[in-house]
Amino acid sequence: MIDRRLLIASGLAGLGLSACGKPDAPAPGAEPNVINFSILATENSTSMETFWKPILADMEKSIGIPVKPFFASNYTALIEALRFKQVDAGWFSNFSGLEAVRRANGEVFARTFDPSNVDGYKSVIIVPADSKTTLEDVLKCDKSLTFGIGDAKSTSGTLAPMTYLFAPNNIDPAKCFKAVKTANHQANLYSVAKGVLDVATNNSTAIRLQKERGTGVAEQVRVIWESPKLPEDPIIWRSDLDPAVKEKLRRFFLTYAQGEGPEPERQRKLLNALSIGGFKPADDTHLLPVQEMEATEALLEARNKGDKVKTEQAQKALDAIRAERAALEARTGQPAAAQ
Repeated sequence: MIDRRLLIASGLAGLGLSACGKPDAPAPGAEPNVINFSILATENSTSMETFWKPILADMEKSIGIPVKPFFASNYTALIEALRFKQVDAGWFSNFSGLEAVRRANGEVFARTFDPSNVDGYKSVIIVPADSKTTLEDVLKCDKSLTFGIGDAKSTSGTLAPMTYLFAPNNIDPAKCFKAVKTANHQANLYSVAKGVLDVATNNSTAIRLQKERGTGVAEQVRVIWESPKLPEDPIIWRSDLDPAVKEKLRRFFLTYAQGEGPEPERQRKLLNALSIGGFKPADDTHLLPVQEMEATEALLEARNKGDKVKTEQAQKALDAIRAERAALEARTGQPAAAQ
């Protein structure tokens, strides 16, 4: 709900990295002398550092290990940093989190919840408030509009609109708009508000945060489409992290901003600025809904292309994910993303 620095020398130089110093990898098998924590920055790194600095200071005090923040300009940088052990844990979006689990030895151990205690948020399509552009205009696919989309690994900025809007209508954004620009939520929001872009993806949380901060930019856009509700964001660590360190991190997240009194209230105020109410325990099954979205998009694309073999394969993959999700919900009595 919710962008991100120097990683593995020149091999990742082209990813547009930006962080607070180069992360330090611990010696193999040793407890780290610093925890490098990556932060999913859907706004510029400076503002995200302002919001996260006191929270990370609390984390450092709680776990007894120095904590260094890591911000990067795209989701792939976050995944690669975890993969190459340049970071130890971090706040991810669901789609980038899924890739971190698949490719970077990541493991979900917690997830955020909203301050309102209403789980989930929505991907949205926005246009300037004074624009007459409608959803029907967007779906015309006549190359008359400029379009802003999110990072390829963004759940609300890319995966959700592709799954629930563009793929069902057999639309490839690259072929349907006059120009397509890729940026984070904040950049897309301001570009639409200023009329630089005709239409863009965003999410309900990013827009609500701008309203609460009184910037005035949220009032300059209009929502013309909403996705179904999306699951909250996962907190992920490297699965090979020292077990004692894992327990310290787990205890910090699951107790932070909980309870009554001046200290929990102070912590809640820090999290509320990020539209986070706190954290709940989770595991990799938290990502089942996004796996279902990904598989649904693949099925729709195969059908639209008339590829019978890929359609059959995609249908089997989707059925397997839905069966796993149904079994989990039957076992726990809760929706898969709300445990």
